[in-house]
Amino acid sequence: MNIRGTTILCVRKDHHVVLAGDGQVTMGDVVLKGKAKKVRRLHEGKVLAGFAGSTSDAFTLFERFEAKLKEYRGNITRAAVEMGKDWRTDKILRRLEALMIVADIEKTFLLSGTGDVVEPDDDVCGIGSGGNYAVAAAKALVKYTDLSPREVAQKAMDIASDICVYTNKNIICEELA
Repeated sequence: MNIRGTTILCVRKDHHVVLAGDGQVTMGDVVLKGKAKKVRRLHEGKVLAGFAGSTSDAFTLFERFEAKLKEYRGNITRAAVEMGKDWRTDKILRRLEALMIVADIEKTFLLSGTGDVVEPDDDVCGIGSGGNYAVAAAKALVKYTDLSPREVAQKAMDIASDICVYTNKNIICEELA
């Protein structure tokens, strides 16, 4: 699935997790909005979620994932697996064009409409059109600097926005510690 139009980055370091997203919303080659919020806090602020893809689809996914978190009492692993099952098998959900990253203080998962529930090996992961640029920058910053996770995320997103035309510099970061 090739999702264009955003960059979402998750960075874990020093018992902190930061989820960052840019604010650009595009339709084709036109920028419709520059200050969208694509990163949210869920489940009483204990879980972070970010999306890449269609905005209306993302709201549906946020609501569904929040319901799974409630159903499984905040167990992000169980909620992610059940969400992946639903996303793959539900007639309406499987037509949604989006990817999600969800994270709590201990775990990070990447969710897709094909039923994928991936827990990244590294402490950095990204999605969206600028995701790989942000991941590369963040991995280098984590390895070769003493920056905080928030600083790593912000600088990596800034680098991605210089490369990806679908990513802007209006970065929103949410952090759990």
